[in-house]
Amino acid sequence: MFKNALNSIEGVSIYPIFSLIVFMVFFTALGVWVFKADKKYVKHMENLPFDSEK
Repeated sequence: MFKNALNSIEGVSIYPIFSLIVFMVFFTALGVWVFKADKKYVKHMENLPFDSEK
């Protein structure tokens, strides 16, 4: 059913490539941010649920 529906769309072969590129860019950027993040900020966010101050 889906195979016939997708075959009728012109240029449908670009969607998996586009999805893979978006996936890779997002997780690469996320990985770079994790390694470059300020350690004080990470420690602050890590302890935030345990802080009783408001």
